Amino acid sequence: MLGEERCRELLGAALAACECDQAEVMLHLADSALTRFAESSIHQNVAEHNALVSVRAILGKRIGCGRGNQVTKEGVQSVARRAVELARVSAKDAQFLSLPGPQPLPAVESYADATASSSPEERAEAARSIASVAARAGCRASGSIAAESYELAIGNSLGVEAYAPATQASLVLVVSDEESSGYAEWRGVDIGELDAERAARTSTEKCVQGRGAESLEPAEHTVILEPPAVGDMLSLLGYMGFGAQALQEGRSFLTGRIGERVMADSISIWDDATDRRHLAFPFDFEGVPKRKVALIESGVARTAVYDSYTGNREGKPSTGHALPAPNTHGPMPLHLFLGTGEVSLDEMISSTDRGILVTRFHYTNIVHEKQSIITGMTRDGTFLVESGKVTKPLKNLRFTESIAEALNEVEMVGREGRLVEYAYVPALKIARFSFTS
Repeated sequence: MLGEERCRELLGAALAACECDQAEVMLHLADSALTRFAESSIHQNVAEHNALVSVRAILGKRIGCGRGNQVTKEGVQSVARRAVELARVSAKDAQFLSLPGPQPLPAVESYADATASSSPEERAEAARSIASVAARAGCRASGSIAAESYELAIGNSLGVEAYAPATQASLVLVVSDEESSGYAEWRGVDIGELDAERAARTSTEKCVQGRGAESLEPAEHTVILEPPAVGDMLSLLGYMGFGAQALQEGRSFLTGRIGERVMADSISIWDDATDRRHLAFPFDFEGVPKRKVALIESGVARTAVYDSYTGNREGKPSTGHALPAPNTHGPMPLHLFLGTGEVSLDEMISSTDRGILVTRFHYTNIVHEKQSIITGMTRDGTFLVESGKVTKPLKNLRFTESIAEALNEVEMVGREGRLVEYAYVPALKIARFSFTS
């Protein structure tokens, strides 16, 4: 890592080289490591260092963006001059008003020494313990353990100066045999909080329970979705519909529905990058402080997330959700939460006369953005529930369903949340969910 002082020096050098009306500089430096294993054997161990220098230069209504990877004074100034040259020949953006000004940044715990210092030996030991648990059940383990430390620095000509280091780690695990598979995952800031054996037990148990799977005719079924499936849905919903640009362009499922009830009363969704249960971070890619944004409150649509560009279009402040420039998608919520309820997963199962228990989804794709319709497959643990009990494993099914409509059919919300994908979510019981093949 370069450290805060050196990052600020480079930001200043780049800004000094920007002969334009306004300028913004971003430095992103990351050290990442990955241990990958298959058939219960490590087959890949890699480490890499990446650097990104990004400069946005503004001349009136013309915007130019330059990028490079040389984190030296000469390197950042070269990118800055290139961004100015691009701005001179760019078309005018009539809706651009200004870059954001400086604001106080929240204190957020986003860095863990254990993750930054994670060694190949430590990750190998975690993989060994996973393989040992799987082997006792006659299964094999595949997956990856990743650790990353990075620093992000943002500065602009209006006085924004933001710097923070951060870490994140993850385990993605599939335990399988010749006829079945089970899944588990973990994500967090501190790899020291990873319980690899617990994840191994969870995925191994699902693999064993999944042996001898039977077919089920596609239809509408009651479903109990475990957190990995819920997290997949919520992350896609954030991508499709919770950004201000999607709302302004009329392609969000919230278009024309702010203030209306759009989901079940038990559903509340918000974005909060300051919450330590998520991959916390204090500011966005414009150096604007992150803050909690209530998107859905007890089923009622409240707002979307904004960056400075979409906020200026409506005379609203940025909520701290800008992505790196150049960005055609608009702002996005990257720290989503779905509020927890009062029941356990076992209580959801015992209350179900007939339904399907789903561990996770696979290969989900968008069918209709405005209607929030997606399609995908169940995977790594799908089971039939009858008379309040899990009775048999099922072969995987394809679903095609509107996320918003599914969240309007929620009957129960789990009391325990987990960080999966890019969302912190509980399990959900949904009255009707459409399986198509």
